[in-house]
Amino acid sequence: MKSRWIAAVAAACALGLLVVPWMLHRPARATNGSDLKSTPSNTPAGVANLDLTLTDMNGNDVKLADYKGKVVLLNVWATWCGPCQAEIPELVEAYNKYKDQGVVIVGVSLDDTAETLRDYAPKKQMNYPVLLMRDEFDEAYGPIFGVPISFFIGRDGKISRKHYGPVTKEDIDREIKALL
Repeated sequence: MKSRWIAAVAAACALGLLVVPWMLHRPARATNGSDLKSTPSNTPAGVANLDLTLTDMNGNDVKLADYKGKVVLLNVWATWCGPCQAEIPELVEAYNKYKDQGVVIVGVSLDDTAETLRDYAPKKQMNYPVLLMRDEFDEAYGPIFGVPISFFIGRDGKISRKHYGPVTKEDIDREIKALL
């Protein structure tokens, strides 16, 4: 009984270590709740909003609409997030494996600067597009309260799965194969 209680407290503390730093770095966003009914994250198989333009770490605009018709793994992450760091090698491997089959992996950095990402991405051998978060993304896919979160989006633009926490090789393979 005591060991279960200790495990529960440890799990709550670990979750707090992931969420609290993010909450301290994110500006508050007012909402009246009306936008939450239509966001893809609140429905089991929502439609992804690919009509967004984000900026990559090199300052270039990237239209998510350019990925329509492809299988998309949209991964929200941060450089300070340990579980995010742990999943990067799996994402790199998956991108190498599936990019020629019409699959794109896109990393959306929660709150890092372009300068931080330009230094970080090569060290982690991130070979897929790395974009900067904008309020429009948070409004379309969020609210994003913690990272990592991955959205698996089919060629039809529907979100097949929203995965909380780091994705494993098995998670990625299973979801992408189902969408191909």
